[in-house]
Amino acid sequence: MQDLGIVSLLPTLLVFILAIVTRRPIESLIAGALVGLGIVHGSGLVTGFADTTLRVLTDEDVAWVILVCGFMGSVIALLIRTGATKAFTAKMTSMVRSQKSALYMTWVLGIFMFVDDYLNSLAVGSSMRELTDKYKVSREKLAYIVDSTAAPVSVIIPFSTWGAFFGGLLVANGVAEEGQGLNVYISAIPYMLYAWVAIFIVPAVISGWIPSLGPMRKAEERAQTTGVTVPPGAEHVEKANKLIQPKTGVTPRISMFVIPMLALVLLTLYFDKDFLKGVYVTLAGTLVAILGLRMLDMNDTFDTVIDGFKTMIEPLAVLVAAFILKDVNDALGLPAYVVQTMQPFLTPDLLPLIVFLTMGLVSFTTGSNWGVFVIIIPIVTTLANNLGADMTIVIGATLSASTFGSHACFYSDATVLTAQATGTTSMQHALTQLPYALIGALITAAGYLLIAYL
Repeated sequence: MQDLGIVSLLPTLLVFILAIVTRRPIESLIAGALVGLGIVHGSGLVTGFADTTLRVLTDEDVAWVILVCGFMGSVIALLIRTGATKAFTAKMTSMVRSQKSALYMTWVLGIFMFVDDYLNSLAVGSSMRELTDKYKVSREKLAYIVDSTAAPVSVIIPFSTWGAFFGGLLVANGVAEEGQGLNVYISAIPYMLYAWVAIFIVPAVISGWIPSLGPMRKAEERAQTTGVTVPPGAEHVEKANKLIQPKTGVTPRISMFVIPMLALVLLTLYFDKDFLKGVYVTLAGTLVAILGLRMLDMNDTFDTVIDGFKTMIEPLAVLVAAFILKDVNDALGLPAYVVQTMQPFLTPDLLPLIVFLTMGLVSFTTGSNWGVFVIIIPIVTTLANNLGADMTIVIGATLSASTFGSHACFYSDATVLTAQATGTTSMQHALTQLPYALIGALITAAGYLLIAYL
C-alpha cells in the first residue's frame, strides 16, 4: 500500500464524473481503476491490470458474491417460471387497496427479509414489481423503498449476515472477547443511527410527510401521468427481467413462493448466517419440488436455472468492476489517507461523528461496505482506545457509515442488485435515492453531535 496523499482521490473522482456524464457505471469504474493502476504501476499498467483482475476474481469474497447473486437469480427465475411469483402477487393484490398500502406492504415485507441485504433486494424487488406497477408507482420509488429495508434492516437485526460478519470482525480486532462478538455488536445497535433513520424515513415518504424530491419527483410524475413505471434507459433491465415468463398450463401455487422464501431465511440462519449455503439448499429443494410435482420437465427446469443466472450478469459485472476499483484504492492508500486527514479534528466526544462522516465518505466513494472496514476497523479501534472514547458508540457510528455507503453509492452491491430486481439502472436508482440518503445522513450527524454534548 502506497501513501500518495490527495492523489489517491483521483481515480474515484474520475469514476463519479464519468458516471454522472455517461450514466455507464461499468465503463466508469474500469476507467477509474485503470487511472489508479497507471499511478501505481506506471509503464507496467497492463501487467498490473492483469494481476489485479486475477486477484479480484480469485478472491473468496468476490466468488461468494458471484455465486450468491447468480444462484439467487436462478431461484427467482424458477419461482417466476412456475407461476409462483404471479400467485404471490395476486394474493398481495387482494390485500392491497391503494398505492400507499402497496408501498407499505413492500416496506413490511423488506423488514421480514432481515437475514441478508442481498436476499432482501432480490426477493422483495422482484416480487413487488407487478403489484406496484398496478398502482403506477415508479420503479425508482420501488427501488428506494426496497433498498431502505436491505442493509439498514440487516444491520439492526443482529441475526443476519451483517451481524455475523461484524461480530467476527470485532473479535478479530480485540474489541470483543472470543465468543462475545455478537453481544458487543448488539450493545451498539441503539447507536447505529443511520440504519434506524433510513428505515423510518420510508413511512414518512410513503405518507407524503416527506415529498418526492428532485429526480424522484420527475419519476413519480412520469409514472402517474403516463403509466410508464419503467424509466427510459432501463428497458434492457426490464427485458432481462421479463425474459422468463410463467409457463402456460402450469397451475400457480402460492406455496411454491412462500415456502422457498421462508426456507431461504431459516436455512441461512441454520448455516450460521451463511447465505450461500442457504441458497444452495433452497435451490436444490425447489428443483426437487418442481420435478416431483411435474410442474416443469427436466429441460425446462434446468434451462430456467441457467437463464436466471444469466439475468444477473450485468449487475455482477458492475460489482466485479467495483471490487477492482476497491483493490486499486487499497493500493493507493485511500482509506488510510481519509482517516489521517481527519485525525487533527478528533476528540473523544466528537470521534463517533468524525468516524461516521469520514468512513461514510470512504464507503460511499469506494462502494465497499465490508471490505473497507476490514482495513479501517483496526485504525478506528486504536483511535477510540487512545482517546478514551465510548467504544459502543464508535462501533455504532462505524456501522452507520457502512450502511450509508451501501445505501447511497451508485455501484455498491445493494444499489446494483436492488436496481436489477426492481427494473431500473443503478444510476437511476442512486440519483433518485440520494436526496433521502443525504437527509438520513444529516439527521444521523446531528444525532451524534447531540450525543457528544448531552
